[in-house]
Amino acid sequence: MELEEIWPLFGLEIATPRLVLRPVRDDDLPELLQAALDGVHDPERTPFSIPWTDAAPSELPGNLASFQWSLRNRVHAHNWAIAFAVHYEGRVVGSQDLSAYDFANRRTVNTGSWLTKSVHGHGLGTEMRAALLLFAFDTLGAEWAESGAASWNEASLKVSKKLGYELNGVTRVAPRPGESVDEQRVRLEKKSFVRPDWSISIRGAAPALAQLGIRG
Repeated sequence: MELEEIWPLFGLEIATPRLVLRPVRDDDLPELLQAALDGVHDPERTPFSIPWTDAAPSELPGNLASFQWSLRNRVHAHNWAIAFAVHYEGRVVGSQDLSAYDFANRRTVNTGSWLTKSVHGHGLGTEMRAALLLFAFDTLGAEWAESGAASWNEASLKVSKKLGYELNGVTRVAPRPGESVDEQRVRLEKKSFVRPDWSISIRGAAPALAQLGIRG
């Protein structure tokens, strides 16, 4: 059997005008790790509620690999978490996550992402999130999408606003010992999605949907 027959998500591919998004495979891990080691954010403060980038360079490889492997154990019908490797100009530059629980009833997805600093400021964050929103709304059948960002993270919140998200309350997180920040939650209804002027192409959708418990 081919690997894609064993784990159909490995056959899923979503392409935009500049990016290709595929669920992270083991052979993506070296480039994904390098993208993280090259820097994701200014070290003075972390945009993540779990500060995984604070790990020492000697510990980050094992941590990142272990996390990616753990996600595969969290894929079940209607409950799943998928990390997509973001490929840009022939290399992996970051990750875009898509997750859901009780999807059959809630019809809601959650997203999160990061990009290596060298490609910040080129609109890739907007493009990759828009790609997964198109996939979630038009292929998976989602009705809502949720996300969040530290209240100071204007870049992330700007992407959300651009795509049509509305503010959805504030919670308090403590990413580092002795440090607490407000996290702004956001929510997007399908009908309010500000769609891009481009479309996505999808390969391997039907087997992937079957693995997620979704009827195409």
